[in-house]
Amino acid sequence: MKLPLTPPDLEVLLPALTGPQLMQLVTQPLGPGDMKGRYLHWDKLRHLVPPEGMTPEVYWAAIKQTRKRLYRSIPLKDKAGSPLVFCIPETLMQKILWISEQATGSIEGDARVRDPKTRQQYLISSLMEESISSSQLEGASTTRRVARELLRSGRTPRDHSEQMIVNNYRAMRFIREYREEPLTPSLVFELHRILTEGTLEVDDQDKAGHFRSSADDICVFSKDDQLLHVPPVAAELEARLKALCVFANAEGEAEGEYIPPVVRAIIVHFMIGYDHPFVDGNGRTARALFYWVMARNNYWLMEYVSISRVIKQAPSQYMKAYLYTETDEMDLTYFLDHQLNVIQQAVTDLHAWLAEKVRALRESEEVLIGSSLQGRLNPRQLALLEHALKNPGHEYTIKEHQQAQGVVYQTARTDLMTLVEPYGLLRKVRLGKKDVFIAPAELKEKIAAQK
Repeated sequence: MKLPLTPPDLEVLLPALTGPQLMQLVTQPLGPGDMKGRYLHWDKLRHLVPPEGMTPEVYWAAIKQTRKRLYRSIPLKDKAGSPLVFCIPETLMQKILWISEQATGSIEGDARVRDPKTRQQYLISSLMEESISSSQLEGASTTRRVARELLRSGRTPRDHSEQMIVNNYRAMRFIREYREEPLTPSLVFELHRILTEGTLEVDDQDKAGHFRSSADDICVFSKDDQLLHVPPVAAELEARLKALCVFANAEGEAEGEYIPPVVRAIIVHFMIGYDHPFVDGNGRTARALFYWVMARNNYWLMEYVSISRVIKQAPSQYMKAYLYTETDEMDLTYFLDHQLNVIQQAVTDLHAWLAEKVRALRESEEVLIGSSLQGRLNPRQLALLEHALKNPGHEYTIKEHQQAQGVVYQTARTDLMTLVEPYGLLRKVRLGKKDVFIAPAELKEKIAAQK
């Protein structure tokens, strides 16, 4: 990865400008973005055609001066002890308002998500997706198909990659359970322990849920072994994590210091990545804590959204968002802008996924038209039949159905047994010590035969 160029220092740049150039700064004030409103780093801006009469350096100076006037500092500091800053230009505010409306309101026209009886099904599926994608982002090599089978069946992980995925899934469920609690260092440690259990190197097994020590030489490298980031020293981690928890909980802040919850959540995400408090699992912990802050502030739709799946599509942009911030006076706006785009894409994808699920379920219901089954099967059974119609020969277990639908064992067993008898839509066989329910190739005909 090519490191971004550090922007020109205004304290060096401004004194070097000529009289006409300084006049341009006064007579041609610019906003915090480029001519298209984009919040660009110098590494990109220097390649653009500046406004007429301006050099790239003067163009940067004009934009940077505006940004400095808009900066807000927060009570979190970089390695040198300087406060981190950010601003919210109009383009970012539009994204924040869109996300706030989408993630805290209702999904219009989609009764299935509003229905408590089926809502759990979608939540379980999204928790699996985030668990899988977050692990793959950190190097897990298991395919999505195998990973979903792993989580649905509840079987023991077979390797390091599968263990990462199971751990992520447990961590997401942990967040749901403790989202009403204020964030504390002990909760962060427990979250990290869950995420890294059985996945650390042999010599680091005792470091799950503990800070890295001064003996741990932690640096962040690119895939081509280029040094990207040197985190704060281990001796500072305790104080830094305590400060981050205070910030995450918004404790002691005056009304005039209000920070939108999504911005706060993204900053918490950034800081774990920046501080790198653990020997491994920092990225997974950072993204999990983003979900924790969002859940605690009642952004309920985020429980159904996978940001890691979107990040995984362009991981280099994720890393550049960190680097842009660190190379430009710890301006968090670059990371905020990137993550707001990620969230918007993830929410948009969720709507498309929900529309497809509703369409597929309606198709399953249409198959039942004219049969005695119409109106007798519950949404969980319809979802299973929708899958079975597309996957003849698939083997289902009670535990898998229980995991997928988020119900108790007896409810899952009743769902499957009813499809066997009296309806005859699944075939039950005994394999070892468990019952397996098989989707017959002639399932559609069996449904049509029901009178």
